[in-house]
Parts: sequence; structure tokens; C-alpha cells
Amino acid sequence: MAAQREWFEKDYYKVLGVTQSATAKEITRSYRKLAKEFHPDANPGSEERFKEISSAYDVLGDETKRKEYDEVRRLGPAAGGFGGGGGFGGGQTYRTDDLGDLGDIFGGLFGGGGRRRRNRAPQRGADLETGLHLSFADAVNGVETTVNLPSDIRCGTCHGSGAAPGTSLRQCVRCGGSGQLNDDQGPFSLSKVCTDCGGRGQMVETPCPNCHGSGHEHSTRKVKVRIPSGVEDGQRIRVKGRGAPGESTAPAGDLYVVAHVAHDPRFGRRGRNLTTVAKVSFADAALGTQTTVPTLDESVTLKVPAGTQPGTQLRVRGRGVPASGKKHESAGDLLVKIEVEVPKNLTDAQREALERFAFTMTPESQEV
Repeated sequence: MAAQREWFEKDYYKVLGVTQSATAKEITRSYRKLAKEFHPDANPGSEERFKEISSAYDVLGDETKRKEYDEVRRLGPAAGGFGGGGGFGGGQTYRTDDLGDLGDIFGGLFGGGGRRRRNRAPQRGADLETGLHLSFADAVNGVETTVNLPSDIRCGTCHGSGAAPGTSLRQCVRCGGSGQLNDDQGPFSLSKVCTDCGGRGQMVETPCPNCHGSGHEHSTRKVKVRIPSGVEDGQRIRVKGRGAPGESTAPAGDLYVVAHVAHDPRFGRRGRNLTTVAKVSFADAALGTQTTVPTLDESVTLKVPAGTQPGTQLRVRGRGVPASGKKHESAGDLLVKIEVEVPKNLTDAQREALERFAFTMTPESQEV
């Protein structure tokens, strides 16, 4: 269980504005709404709030992580309290050495009974989200493009350590390199993150002249993104490891690209099939004809059988969304709906001809 101290301190459900019983769909819906509202591009100065929202969704949006988070919150001191009949004050015995990574956390919170609390490991970078506007054709066919992403990147001078070149980090004097400060509370001992070093156990003695000790620098970077064929409007594409940089040498987060697909007046989408409309005259629908219909690449000729009724759907195979390369997945089709045009203004000759035609269709005209 990859428990983190932040899980005790942060109520991710509250961050996303949902209840603990919220469904995965409700969590995703709330995240997208908040991420759009607090995205730094749309709301300058909201970087920290956006990172907080992304961190919460990184846990609650993953079924496995969410179960771990709920269990940590249930067992942790923030959930159970220290007095009365609940939590760790209820007279029960908990063996922290049987709790895996939780044993390290509880061992640092309570004196004795557990293994020594390790220094806080550098934290993975936050996940980021950005939008990408695509033409209908690019969304259907797939495309490789780039997005401009304003964000912090690992400092190129100190490589993320925060220390000036030629210098090194020193052990934190206040916590002695443990990253924790102990607070004796009678029968047990509490510990908290060292406020001087932030739990790292090390301090920057000579800050990097480029990033001033933060380990990060501001930049606008281009990120290459491969959009698969058939992406739909609102779909999120994950680009692993291209999110916010992690602390020190920790890995970066992921980048999620939300596709915004433009409308094409010629086509609609139905899964991997494209849809369009072909208009034919009343006579052509009755007698049969050939008509030209558009595809994404070129126009093709479609045979309209005699007696085709309004609303009939004809199929042009293989002219829909191209195959993505996945096993057992083939290209979609073009579905053509036939609309029969009824003339509004008739000449005298046309009206006379239609009247004769209508007469031949009446039962009386067929009597001998």
C-alpha cells in the first residue's frame, strides 16, 4: 500500500466536492468541472488549487488507489481520534509491523512498537490537463501534433536538487536528517513533518542561482502528442510522464489532453461509423439511380436501387473511421441516409404527367 502522509491531512472527497459514496462517474464529472474552472490558462494564479484538484483525482480516479486511501483514512489518527472509545484510544492493540508501509507511518506517529519512520521520499509530480482543438478529419484519422504547456520544469542548472553546481545538500540541523519532529505526549509520542526541511531531511546551503533553491524553473514547453484515430469530443488522452516535475529526482506526473473536436457539416459520428445524407428526386428514388456522396478522402459513387423509400440507409463499407491498429478492430463504414426531394413548383406538363401517374395507381384505374 503506497500510503502517503498527505492522505491523512487532505480530504480528497472535499477537494473534489463529492461525498465518500460518490460513484466513479460522479468523481470524474466533478473533477472535469473543477479542472476547467481552475486551469492556470483560464484562471491565472490558480496553479496550487489546480495541483490540489489533480492530486485528489489521481487518487480517487483510480479504483485501487481509492480503496487504499479510504483504508488509510479509516485507520489513521485523523479518522479515529486519540481519546474516548474509538481509534487508537479504545483499548485495542495495533501491531504496526504487520501493516506494511502503514507500519512506517504509524511507527513515526507513536513512539515504539513500529519500525523507524523513514524520511519523506521526494513526491511524484502532479498530473496536468490541457485542451487540444482538432479538426473533424484529424480526430477521425488520428494525428501527431504538439501542445504548448506553460508549467514548471526541472531546473537545468541544478537538475532539480536546488543546490548550486559544485555544492551539495546538507543534513537538516533541526530534525537531524530524519525529516520528522517528535512531540512527547505522555504515554505515546507524536511526530510531524519538519518545517525547516519539509520532511526531506536535507537543506540547500547554497541555492542554485537559476531556480533559487526550488529545483524548478518556469518555462513553456512543447509536448508531442499522438492522437489515435477515432478520438471523440471530450475524450482524455494520457501522455505518461509529461505532467508537472516531481520533487528532486522523483518522477514527473502525467499529462491528460482533452480533445475538442470541430463539427463537420458533411458528417456525423456513430461509433466507428460516419453518417451523411444524400438527396435524390422522387423519380430517381422510384426508378433507381447513381449519386455521388462525400467521404473523408474523396467522393464515391453510390447506387440507389429502384423503389428506395425515404429514410433508407445505404452503406459504403470501409469509408468510416480508419482502423486504429488494435487487434480485431476494422475500419468503420459510411452510412448514407436517403432523403427524397418532393418538387414544390411544377410546370403544367409535370403536373399533368403526375396526375396521369397518380390515376394509374388508383384501384379504379386498374379495373378492366
